[in-house]
Parts: sequence; structure tokens; C-alpha cells
Amino acid sequence: MPIYEYYCAECHTKFEARRPMAKADDAIQCKQCESMRTSRVLSLFAVGASSGSASSSAAPAPSSGGGGHCCGGACGCHH
Repeated sequence: MPIYEYYCAECHTKFEARRPMAKADDAIQCKQCESMRTSRVLSLFAVGASSGSASSSAAPAPSSGGGGHCCGGACGCHH
């Protein structure tokens, strides 16, 4: 089940809730003040290397393809 982030207009706090996708926008009670004046907010997340080392992260693919093969050798085939 996904985790969604909500904002309470009553106590001005954000909280998370694990809910089925079908109920993501349904009313939910604030965990702090128990108000029903809540709304789902856009949750942002980052994806990166788990080791924290810059050398272990993948480099972005080049923007120009080079015609029919893999992005100028970014896949390791060195065409």
C-alpha cells in the first residue's frame, strides 16, 4: 500500500498515512488534532545511490542518440 502525505488546515501540520490508492483522496482525520479539515499534498522524493558515494551513481544518458544504437556508448557497447 502506498504512503500519502496530508496537510491539516486546522493545526497546520503534515502527516503521512498508508492507504489504498482508491482511498488516497478520501477524507482522513489529522493524527495531531483529529480534525477532518485535511487534504492530500504532493509528496516529493529523491532517488540516489544508497552508499552515498558520487562515483556509484549512474550518469545521465546523452541527449543526442547517434542513430539507431545505444546513446553513444552509454550502455557499455562502445559503438
